[in-house]
Amino acid sequence: MAHEIDPVLAAVICNRLAAITREIGETMLRTSRSPIFSEARDFVTAIFDHKLRWVANKGYIPVIAGTAPHAQRAIAEAFDGDIHEGDVFILNDPYRGNNHPPDITVTKPVFYQGQLRFWAMAKGHNADVGGGGVVGYNPAARDCWEDALRIPPMKLYERGRYRKDVWDMILLNLRIPFLVEGDLHCQVGAATLGERALVGLVEKYGPDTVEAAIDYLIVASERQMRAEIQKIPNGRYTAERLIDNDGVGRDRPIAIRLAVLVEDEEIIFDFTGTDPQARGYVNSSYSNTVSSCKLALFSCIDPDVPMNEGSTRVVKVIAPEGSVVNPREPAPTTLCTVSTCEAITECGWLALAQAIPERSNAVWARWFGPASMGLNPRTGRPFAEIHFMTKGGGGATQGFDGWDHLGTPVCLGGIRAPDPELHELVSPYTILRYEYLTDTAGPGQWRGGAGVACSWRVEADGIPMAFFGSGTLPETAPTGILGGAGSQPNRAVLRRAGNSEEPLDANTMLMVNAGDVIESYSSGGGGCGHPFDRPVEKVWADVRDGLVSVEAARDLYGVALDPITQEVDREATERLRATRK
Repeated sequence: MAHEIDPVLAAVICNRLAAITREIGETMLRTSRSPIFSEARDFVTAIFDHKLRWVANKGYIPVIAGTAPHAQRAIAEAFDGDIHEGDVFILNDPYRGNNHPPDITVTKPVFYQGQLRFWAMAKGHNADVGGGGVVGYNPAARDCWEDALRIPPMKLYERGRYRKDVWDMILLNLRIPFLVEGDLHCQVGAATLGERALVGLVEKYGPDTVEAAIDYLIVASERQMRAEIQKIPNGRYTAERLIDNDGVGRDRPIAIRLAVLVEDEEIIFDFTGTDPQARGYVNSSYSNTVSSCKLALFSCIDPDVPMNEGSTRVVKVIAPEGSVVNPREPAPTTLCTVSTCEAITECGWLALAQAIPERSNAVWARWFGPASMGLNPRTGRPFAEIHFMTKGGGGATQGFDGWDHLGTPVCLGGIRAPDPELHELVSPYTILRYEYLTDTAGPGQWRGGAGVACSWRVEADGIPMAFFGSGTLPETAPTGILGGAGSQPNRAVLRRAGNSEEPLDANTMLMVNAGDVIESYSSGGGGCGHPFDRPVEKVWADVRDGLVSVEAARDLYGVALDPITQEVDREATERLRATRK
């Protein structure tokens, strides 16, 4: 007979579970060695119960969060019957339950009075995973072995004993083991803190009461999700988006084709017709594809619906095997959490915009920027960097402008740009320019967020860079919804110390030296609603703030401003807006 629980007590226990995931995350922020964790927050934390039900998470990066259940299940199944107190497990293989190799999963079983009760997980992008890439990204990879070192489910600790053989196997295959070793210990320590907090929770309330609270949460979350889906009109909604290239095959873009089918309380994401798996590293592991669908859906519904076992079991995904959204081994996969997730999410938003336009999103800027690694002569220590200062603008939605310089939809605003002074301290770069870029915000009644111009000078020789991402073509640039306009494509330029200039393409490797300058110009987000419906005062404010030029105000928004005083010419504005098409 099921243990009954008071709803208020259930809420208290479930809020405590959510708080524990935040505590695990804070531990990672404060103890990591790499700025990818401590500054950018490129990780997630999660809790699973002994039935492997996804109970709570701190999803700093939503696309990583949605893959956690696949990784946890793969580890538990691989060691079924061989899970003990003091064990700590690791996994990064995208063909063994993980999403892409750099997002290493570390998870620890939590025992109470000799019984397995929970799992505490810390999962994030590590600074190096071997292979031929930079910070995990190898645009030239043709298979999963060139992509990265593959770690199947293994034990980092066994019954509390440090597995030196496993640690040596991993670290000896990396170029910057110093950073990775520190961050793996950070993940282990964070999971251990979660273990202590979970034991304390069970001690306080008892295992039966805690399990009853989880049962209550999961049932309630599923009920919430089904109610949200019922708000979407029944039907079949389709969309297609492209990825610039896969790094190896540069002759044509790769197409993601999606049909979203809604029938009462059921929703299905069907990728039938999507391009076959690619030669290069854009292939999306199944867990990443499922997570990207969750990301698209959850960002269009009530934000109070928690992402857990109950709410996500309603989402069904059809991803044909051998396609770019469910590749066969040994296809490379590292870029899947970026460009392929972006294309999947955009398809989801554009499809849902046909059904619930008031709740969907205009397309956000895609990620297009470098990762770099090497030795910083300022500190004498190795560094690894993903240049998050190059992130672009968010898309608008009905009633709200997009956020400026927010970043890729993969993160939904969760990724942070580093503090410029800290960036210059830990990396061999000097920032020369870092500002919003005029006329990048997609015009609309609600405009998109602005992109940025960012440039920096290299202060060391022999620094490898992987320029990875998408959105550099007109057909992959952000688009608007409900009459809103898009933004221009991403672009970047390398200026060599000898003054030669090289435009940078998506998914290329390069070597930079002291005196070289990289200039990045990111897209803004798409707009929502016709630009002529934007209040004149808001257009004027954007011109005053340098986000919109006087010319764009006139040509795109129908607002006439004096080029000297920037005062609004009301009569000329009325005449311009009367020509609306």
